[in-house]
Amino acid sequence: MIAIIDYGMGNLKSVFNAFKQVSPEADIKVTSNPADIKKAHHVVFPGQGAMPDCIRELDERNLRSSVLDAAKTKPFLGICIGLQMLFDKSEEGNVDGFCKCYLIKVKKVMWTV
Repeated sequence: MIAIIDYGMGNLKSVFNAFKQVSPEADIKVTSNPADIKKAHHVVFPGQGAMPDCIRELDERNLRSSVLDAAKTKPFLGICIGLQMLFDKSEEGNVDGFCKCYLIKVKKVMWTV
């Protein structure tokens, strides 16, 4: 299953529709349930808005540890602010991100036109 994390700050319908377009047979779930995120084989962390608001919404739903665990252990796609929150700091709102040190390993990036 591909889990698209719903924490109230992302264009979830567009992300869901994009994944369905490129992989119509995939099991894709928009979720705010930590158990679903843990079960997922792939995780997508979209985001839209200001970093302080996104972090607040994520924390109100108790999803921070689920996001960090998924980012460290699974194929993980952070989109826009969803990726930025994984870094150590943001000048947008002058807030700390989730990690003081984060290593991102990219295996393969493909584009088709």
